Amino acid sequence: MRVGIVGATGAVGRELLRVLHERRFPVRELRLFASPRSAGRHLPFGERTVAVQPLDPDALAGLDLVLTSAGSTLARRLAPALRGRVGLVVDNSSAFRMDEDVPLVVPEVNPDALAAHTGLVANPNCTTIIALLAVAPLHREAGLERLVCASYQAASGAGARALEELERQQRALAAGEQPPPPEVLPRPLAHNVIPHIDRFEPGGYTREELKIERESRRILGCPALRVSSTCVRVPVPRAHAVALQLEFERPLLPERARALLEQAPGLEVIDDPELGRYPTPLDVSGRDHVAVGRIRADRSHPRGLALWVVGDQLRKGAALNAVQIAERAFGIGERATPQANAPEGTG
Repeated sequence: MRVGIVGATGAVGRELLRVLHERRFPVRELRLFASPRSAGRHLPFGERTVAVQPLDPDALAGLDLVLTSAGSTLARRLAPALRGRVGLVVDNSSAFRMDEDVPLVVPEVNPDALAAHTGLVANPNCTTIIALLAVAPLHREAGLERLVCASYQAASGAGARALEELERQQRALAAGEQPPPPEVLPRPLAHNVIPHIDRFEPGGYTREELKIERESRRILGCPALRVSSTCVRVPVPRAHAVALQLEFERPLLPERARALLEQAPGLEVIDDPELGRYPTPLDVSGRDHVAVGRIRADRSHPRGLALWVVGDQLRKGAALNAVQIAERAFGIGERATPQANAPEGTG
């Protein structure tokens, strides 16, 4: 299969290369694209390296699959130029997530949505993917009415420069020095948390919080679902965590919820309060599975549950989900067998 990656030098682009190799995706030809300043760089893919080209829509023509992770503005310009010229585009930006004619897909949750694609599929927001992997099996069982979430999102979710900024601040504080002022994030992140991800919208919610609300409704097929989110940046290098409170139409006991989650694809249940077992970002960093724990009845609602979900925002929250979409779309399925996660996948 002829595959192209747009935004190959970014964090998600590099993770896409790892995931394609680890899952033995049938790549016959690979073309990598990025900004002109990255042209000529060589990126590893398995045992070889591949040169990065400056982005040119004509150079993408004829490819079977294009995976894009280069921002909404570029995605909006690129998609019309590729229509009918490539087999499938899977876009990781927010550009098309709410377009009714573009499927928004988490393969474990709504794979049937892929049947309607016309050459373009949107990859959901990373926090939405991580949360819905745990929410979906419970929704199918008991009918979700309300979702309240608080996310604790890693510094690298804001990009490599945000992570570097955090590390500089941490080094300064460890040396007893005044940390440099923030340039990427709105406030200093070291020794701090920031309840501000993306810009604020009318009504006081941020764009990140509204993404979770709108995308959850669309992916679950519940346009009337009540959703409220608070998204917080935390001084963790990698992997996002989400505290969920769920209210259902029908009663759902924690024991039944735990059994459903244990059977759900892509999930690992780590939940033993007596032994102090619950998932943390370190447990999932660089790994494909999303982990869930702290499964308990919501004492404030007769049909409510509370749980804690953690996942790597670069793996299942971005690159892995995009590759799984492609596998489903092309019918690759079980032929793409994952290898063990490579050490360089951790961050």
